[in-house]
Amino acid sequence: MNRRDSLKALLIGSVSAGAVLEACNTGQEKGKMVTTADSSKWAGNHKDWEENSGRQPEEIKRDQGMMEEKFFTDGEMKTIAVLADIIIPKDDKSGSATDAGVPDFIEFIVKDMPSHQTPMRGGLRWLDMQCLKRYGKGFSGCSKEQQMEMVDEIAWPKKAKPEMQAGVNFFNLMRNLTATGFFSSKIGIADLGYAGNTPNVWDGVPADVLKQYGYAYDEKMLEVCVKAEDHDKLFTFDS
Repeated sequence: MNRRDSLKALLIGSVSAGAVLEACNTGQEKGKMVTTADSSKWAGNHKDWEENSGRQPEEIKRDQGMMEEKFFTDGEMKTIAVLADIIIPKDDKSGSATDAGVPDFIEFIVKDMPSHQTPMRGGLRWLDMQCLKRYGKGFSGCSKEQQMEMVDEIAWPKKAKPEMQAGVNFFNLMRNLTATGFFSSKIGIADLGYAGNTPNVWDGVPADVLKQYGYAYDEKMLEVCVKAEDHDKLFTFDS
């Protein structure tokens, strides 16, 4: 099973995207936010909220206000983007985490759920400090090989050294947020192959299955069964 399939199984096995996020809640203090007029890529991908979500006007107003605020610095967003694409890279089937707007999703989530602000910002700084000590530069400025070497030390909780526990906690949170953001996006839903509720016509248990278990429809039942090819006729009325 590859990385994307593992994350997909994790998300499908959860109760909901919200449950995944709530599991990451650490109860930390709310951080400080600054205001910007820029709208995020993720917000642009979710404009249908207003028309189709059944949300109350005050809820829409609240979210619009958060969209106009900025929590992470440009440098932090760059690191988040690199990590997100390490967790869910582009493959032959679909785009990467950044293609799905995951960094902007995470930016929104830490404003919507402030308890994530301190763990995320602290984790990003921890990661940069580790890389500065090892490689003389922050995480986003390291080579891909150096980045993967660092990630490998915090991505596997059971294999991580005790002194890496802070990094393990941060990467677990980053991985959960990335998976939630990706698999709730248009790209991620297509990757899952989720088609939603689709209309069809059930024309009974297949004959070979009935025979296998020693059952059969009687003639009266067969007369009233509606075959898929006759479905349109069922709804045709004379004027």
